[in-house]
Amino acid sequence: MTDSLSPSLVLVPVDGSEESLVAVEYAAAIAEEYAATIHALYVVNDEMARAIDTGAVDDATLAADTEAFLEAVVETVDDVGVPLSMSMTYGFSTRRLSRHPGSVVLDTAEELGADFVVVPREPVSGDSEEVLAKAAEYVLLYASQPVLSV
Repeated sequence: MTDSLSPSLVLVPVDGSEESLVAVEYAAAIAEEYAATIHALYVVNDEMARAIDTGAVDDATLAADTEAFLEAVVETVDDVGVPLSMSMTYGFSTRRLSRHPGSVVLDTAEELGADFVVVPREPVSGDSEEVLAKAAEYVLLYASQPVLSV
């Protein structure tokens, strides 16, 4: 019997939340099982995106704010020994109304050729800072690739 699911690139969007770090753990397990690569996409929330657009925050501040979290992502993936690439994008735009976390995740999946997506579920805390909670349902509804929501 052949395995019909054989992903080569697993996309895991992250936002700095505990839920997104759990999603990285699941993505790492899937990548390890199928000898796949992981791409972690850090999605910047709307408040930070607006602050950058207005000049209240610069790229260096954003990098410093996300560095510790991204180190945790690297450590999690290194533990299973699969290749990891990372990128960062705005989840919202003040110039494009159609840009939101769900569309950003799906657009990135298409651009990279990801054939599996792992998204964090809405946090129990309901913290509005956790941008990917807003994307999970959209990704589940519209993704053309298999999606695991954790």
